[in-house]
Amino acid sequence: MLFNEYLHEKAEESRHNETVGYFVTTIGSIFFVGGQIITLTKGENPNWFLIIPYNLTPQPYNLLGLSATGFGFVLLCLGLAISIYYARERRWYMKELHKAHSTGEKELVRKERENIAQKPRPKIKGRKLAFYHSYRNKPCHLRGYTHLVTHIYNNIHILVRSISLFC
Repeated sequence: MLFNEYLHEKAEESRHNETVGYFVTTIGSIFFVGGQIITLTKGENPNWFLIIPYNLTPQPYNLLGLSATGFGFVLLCLGLAISIYYARERRWYMKELHKAHSTGEKELVRKERENIAQKPRPKIKGRKLAFYHSYRNKPCHLRGYTHLVTHIYNNIHILVRSISLFC
């Protein structure tokens, strides 16, 4: 297995684990809100510490509401922690994968330049030859313009030839 494939698989695994963390967060928020609703609807004037009820009366609904709220809060915090951890891990894998790809791309570009340097120049006749030589000798910011002029010249030449055939 290549290093790139390993990084890709680990990034997919981290993405999956991050999604599982989001699901755990969602389930935790459902339990938390459910516990709050149970406590508010079935409890008899509970005492509160911030958003957590702590009035334990002998009624089973108060105990159920408190346990659902506590369980939901724990799942909510655990899901967020898992999601953040695996998101950071996936970001690291993707950064390493990008480094590996960019190194491979640089190597391919270098080989391609060597192959181009070894190939003979094409033999072009007439006006196109002047554009080809001027294209090779121009600075980078003028190359696009020269290519555009060559393209326009060739299109006009084809247009004139086709009009002359129909006239």
